[in-house]
Amino acid sequence: MFSKSPNPSTFFNPASQVAHLALIACPGAEELTQLVDSHLVAWAREVGIDKETFQIGCDCPRFQSGDAKGLVTESVRGDDIYLVCDPGNYSLTYNLFGNENHMSPDDHFANLKRLIQAVAGRAHRVTVIMPSLYGGRQHRRIARESLDCAVALQELQAMGVSNIITFDAHDPRMMNAVPLMSFDNVMPTYQVLKTLLHRMPELSFDKDSFIVISPDEGAISRNMYFSSVLGCNLGMFYKRRDYTRVVNGRNPIVAHEYLGESVEGKTVFIADDIIASGESMLEVARELRKRGAKHIIANATFPLFTSGLAKFDKAVEDGTLTAVLGTNLTYRQPELLSRPWYFDVDCSKYTAYFVAAINHDMSVSSIIDPIKKIEALLGSRK
Repeated sequence: MFSKSPNPSTFFNPASQVAHLALIACPGAEELTQLVDSHLVAWAREVGIDKETFQIGCDCPRFQSGDAKGLVTESVRGDDIYLVCDPGNYSLTYNLFGNENHMSPDDHFANLKRLIQAVAGRAHRVTVIMPSLYGGRQHRRIARESLDCAVALQELQAMGVSNIITFDAHDPRMMNAVPLMSFDNVMPTYQVLKTLLHRMPELSFDKDSFIVISPDEGAISRNMYFSSVLGCNLGMFYKRRDYTRVVNGRNPIVAHEYLGESVEGKTVFIADDIIASGESMLEVARELRKRGAKHIIANATFPLFTSGLAKFDKAVEDGTLTAVLGTNLTYRQPELLSRPWYFDVDCSKYTAYFVAAINHDMSVSSIIDPIKKIEALLGSRK
């Protein structure tokens, strides 16, 4: 169904629409929501529907005490609501007792729940688009620990949310916490490959010159998919940890051990879900460089760079790293977007497909598995 561009007449047929479509951007998710909205508006106009926007205004103002509330500025009665939330946008601030506070994922999730409350009982249906899943890093219990992501998903279900769309979940098995709710975990593989080939058209995926490497055992599935669709070989690192010590709540990494064939003279592609401080990714890149890798390309769905960009600038300068790909599914520092070694992957059209399809109760399985589009992309280069 989606191997080519979507048919607007299918997406905006009033006879098959669940209800009037409305987008709400939680504070911090305005950029992605506006891009999604622009695709929906363009598709609507192609079939003669003159629509300026599908967005509905909202706000989450705070009282002087620090308490907050959610409000929407238009009627949503009977609407099919799509709430977009970016829990990783740390650039937003609020003032509390004279101190400027940066919003944490907890603040963003609280705002999401406030806006759900604001439309509760009025909207026909509520879908949450949360590319970076709240609490996703705390996905399992090892000792006496909380299960933040599971509880958050159950909260959303209890509030009447019908669908959740997330991207590259740290552990997609979190959907087991809400087995009766629609939960789609989406991988932007096609968008990443399309951007990579656009920025590096000379790249060859031949087995003798290209290899995919998983940075750890947790990322093996996403890297296995890349290697399978590209028809190249796969290697991996595993993290050897010191289980006698706990540092910042985790057993410290002693070394990254490599399992796989030689990378000498090859271009290496490494895919992970998040670049936080980037230490692990850079350590893997240095290990690969020692083993003779020619080019090293890193990919992370959520390019947070919590420790700044200086370490990556140096890695590119000394030849340890060639390029980094990240998506626009979360907030990116303006400084990052200006770096020549950073390739920004636009996933807004991909997200708009989901919104339009769900709004018409259409199957999304072909969107989730874009193998035909990847085959067409690779075939066009032969």
